[in-house]
Amino acid sequence: MIVVGLTGGIASGKSTVARIFEELGARRIDADRLAREALERGAPGWEEAVCRFGRGILLADGRIDRKGLAARIFRDAEERRALEAIVHPRVREAVRRRLAEIARSPDAAIVLLEVPLLFETGMDRDCDRVIVVWLPENLQLERLAARDGLDREEAIRRIRAQMPLAEKCARADWVIDNSGTPAETRARVQEIYRRLAAADGPRG
Repeated sequence: MIVVGLTGGIASGKSTVARIFEELGARRIDADRLAREALERGAPGWEEAVCRFGRGILLADGRIDRKGLAARIFRDAEERRALEAIVHPRVREAVRRRLAEIARSPDAAIVLLEVPLLFETGMDRDCDRVIVVWLPENLQLERLAARDGLDREEAIRRIRAQMPLAEKCARADWVIDNSGTPAETRARVQEIYRRLAAADGPRG
């Protein structure tokens, strides 16, 4: 089993790339989904978040207002670190459980671990290879603003909250330039998948 970390900047197209890998046969673990599950109503992470941030973060039905909470934490680094301290340990534990489950299955050749903050959380150390999805910042800003309905200032704030993409690329085994056509991105993913499938095993 080869564990491949997939990361990149916000709105760089990680999920699109991950879906292509999944279509080709990789087993996908989506850390964003695990983070959402950690904050579902009634979960221990939900209770801790409400205790830390107050009931003002809740919608009328008791679910966490994710957009409101995101706007809050991206304006205050201390608040962001507080939320990460609640969510990240639970995500890491869920990832470990999922990897152990996949390792027991007969078709566990390539596992794609999709983590937006792969390097920032140190989860790259659990990976045999790392792929970074890259976009020029102007396209990142454009796509992020359109996707999340943000103004330029807020979009820049969220991009700056992460490790610079250039640094992520320097630490990657492969970089996928997602600024071209969908066909070009798919071809690059197929090339990397073939190389992974032919690999003898983990690095180093």
